[in-house]
Amino acid sequence: MDAIYANYSISISEFKRNPARVLRAAGEKPVAVLNHNRPAFYLITPKLFEALVEELADRDLVDLARRRLAMKDSAIEVDLDEL
Repeated sequence: MDAIYANYSISISEFKRNPARVLRAAGEKPVAVLNHNRPAFYLITPKLFEALVEELADRDLVDLARRRLAMKDSAIEVDLDEL
């Protein structure tokens, strides 16, 4: 059984009948659209999608910063006069 990451779910058949009604009923909440009781896709608002993309970008930046901080600990000191 697959995990469903939404508080609301609907069958794909019901979704096809009236997608606009599903959008109105969901408001700002995500909806799992199911095919044979398994998530086929998630319906989310543009606002939520943008927030997810920003969160992923922030996590990438945190990962990059941590890698660079780790490199700092193993940095080799260079005397500019030696260059």
